[in-house]
Amino acid sequence: MREIAFIKTNKDKWLKFEQAIFGKAKKNPDEMANLYIQLMNDLSYAQTYYAKSKTVVYLNYLASQIYQKIYKTKRTESNRLVYFFKTEVPLILYDYRRYLLYAFVLFFVTVLIGAVSARYDADFVRLILSDGYVNKTLENIKDGNPVAIYKSGSNWGSFIGITFNNLKVGMMCYIFGIFGGIGTFLISLQNAIMLGSFQYFFFQQGVFWKSVRGIWIHGAMEIFGIVIETAAGYILGASILFPKTYSRMNSFKIGFKNSFKIFLSTVPFTIAAGFLEGFITRYSIDMPNWLSSFIILFTLAIISFYYLIYPFIVHKKIPTI
Repeated sequence: MREIAFIKTNKDKWLKFEQAIFGKAKKNPDEMANLYIQLMNDLSYAQTYYAKSKTVVYLNYLASQIYQKIYKTKRTESNRLVYFFKTEVPLILYDYRRYLLYAFVLFFVTVLIGAVSARYDADFVRLILSDGYVNKTLENIKDGNPVAIYKSGSNWGSFIGITFNNLKVGMMCYIFGIFGGIGTFLISLQNAIMLGSFQYFFFQQGVFWKSVRGIWIHGAMEIFGIVIETAAGYILGASILFPKTYSRMNSFKIGFKNSFKIFLSTVPFTIAAGFLEGFITRYSIDMPNWLSSFIILFTLAIISFYYLIYPFIVHKKIPTI
């Protein structure tokens, strides 16, 4: 059967599948399981005869969504929050893994742009970070503590203020994706250039390692979280620009629901980063190298595992689709 005939024959059935998955009317697990079996049959046929077509991509997406509906309905976890972080978000991350790749590549390219700009323009750092911040940091470097600025304020005051600011930045990174992803990119660009010029500034002053020991105690989770929130913004933007086989409104609804869940998953990491910045970073200069290095690597390993490795582990636990 030619692909166009295959699509025409099954189009109405697939639209009913969409309604079952994304519609408001609830389906019982047996009905969803029956839909899943039918869709898997269509998917197997399409993979055999139209392996590289968009039909396979479309059916694979529907099958994964039906499976998640079944799994969510039949799950044994009584704690919805546990299910959200343990299964639901990782499966969504796996489906949108290429957007994480885009976010990381663009972020680090723009970090490099910030560093190169600081290297070849002596006034660039002051333009980005402000004269006041640069002058204060230069004084701190002379006093032997490049990251002394993190000692200002009380522990709790710093923790609360920093956390709310980071949550605000993360929300902006995400929600500005509604402008086709352009708003998200501009905010990410601003943060990445600031980071690149900031770190190169410490390198120029000969205190790069001391700055790393202090800043990245909280920065590992904070910066990584911003990149994930950026990816969520790109997903939101892409749902508007590239609706695929869905209507633009349905595509937006799906993109918003999934991207918002990804954004929500970053909140605990943002809070943890705020805690580290408010309570731990201020003491980094007095820490032994091994301890600060351990904190940095440990926090980076936790968030990297959850967003980059764990989704593949969870995906392997479900049937190949």
